[in-house]
Amino acid sequence: MSKVLVFVESRDNKIKNSGLEAACTATKIAGDLGSDIESLLIGSDVSKIASELSAYGIKKAFVVEDSRLEKYSTTAYSKILAEAARQREADIVILSASAMGKDLSSRVAAKLDAGLAVDCTDIKVESGNIIATRPVYAGKAYIDIKIKSPVKMFSLRPNVFKPLKTDGVVTVVEKLSVNLGDSDFGAQVKEVIVSDEKLDVTEADIVVSGGRGLKGPENYYLVEELAKVLGGASGASRAIVDAGWRPHSDQVGQTGKTVSPSLYIAIGISGAIQHLAGMSSSKCIVAINKDKDAPIFQVADYGIVGDALEIVPELTKEFKKVLSN
Repeated sequence: MSKVLVFVESRDNKIKNSGLEAACTATKIAGDLGSDIESLLIGSDVSKIASELSAYGIKKAFVVEDSRLEKYSTTAYSKILAEAARQREADIVILSASAMGKDLSSRVAAKLDAGLAVDCTDIKVESGNIIATRPVYAGKAYIDIKIKSPVKMFSLRPNVFKPLKTDGVVTVVEKLSVNLGDSDFGAQVKEVIVSDEKLDVTEADIVVSGGRGLKGPENYYLVEELAKVLGGASGASRAIVDAGWRPHSDQVGQTGKTVSPSLYIAIGISGAIQHLAGMSSSKCIVAINKDKDAPIFQVADYGIVGDALEIVPELTKEFKKVLSN
């Protein structure tokens, strides 16, 4: 019988929402397959948070703890996840396609000689086989994938799979032994600088992005104000990042960050395929552009044709009124 192992990502000894998404989805897949499911957490002191997985149907959680694992190490983490899969004889490995997951999944797949479906937007069981759906051709099409290798890996696009809580499960936490030497930390994150106020677009439920239609960097504040009113994150198109208006960390698109929020508002963005690849899986897309033939309107659920500099201030004003009631 197959066994599912899910890597639950954490940061600063707190389980990330993307980790809960992976845990919940893995639980459903294991249930549909009639398989056992186990989870893995890696960090400096993650035992105390592992029990939180009981709310998501995880009966057993393995932890690997070491003070050197407080910050992410691509070499150490990939060794641990691969070794955990071997020790637990897992033939299905699931994790988030977060920044860490994207880096980790390919390394682990190589170590396990596993087939890997990356950035999946849907995953289901049909006739005893796992079928994963993922975007191709910069988001212009979707394909279904069935992996035939003995060990199968799947990474899930964040914010697509919603974590659903369940009752009646108690998580048993056990330590997993993996020998780690200094050579296993050949690559390690030394410092992480996180803004206290600004949300990461990959984790936000609402994203407001701006493009060249803002006409200048001095007008980007309109994007930030609207995002703040809505409780969302602010992003940017590649065009204004390349122009130096915004840092690359704000970029949404094929060469930037991939987002799947409940609401995506594109302000002054034409909708080049590079940008659509990074946001087309959003649940609801609102586009504001003065060009009625802009490609962004082809994927938008709602569109406003007009000058963003005139529309966005009024839109922000109205949202303030509605949300204050």
